[in-house]
Amino acid sequence: MKSEKFKNETQTHDEFAEKIMKGLEISFQKLLVFKKQKNSPLVVVRNGEIIKIMAEDFYKDSVKK
Repeated sequence: MKSEKFKNETQTHDEFAEKIMKGLEISFQKLLVFKKQKNSPLVVVRNGEIIKIMAEDFYKDSVKK
């Protein structure tokens, strides 16, 4: 019985974590759309350095690194 309870809690935790990740992905996509509309850069930290990246170039720049 204990193993069933643990299994259910683990499954619930995994489902919850999955929903959080999906929500973060949706939020980030909305942020990119907003930044593109406003023509403003994303400010990110990369390798301990603060840089500005235009939303259109975010994925292009990520692939290069």
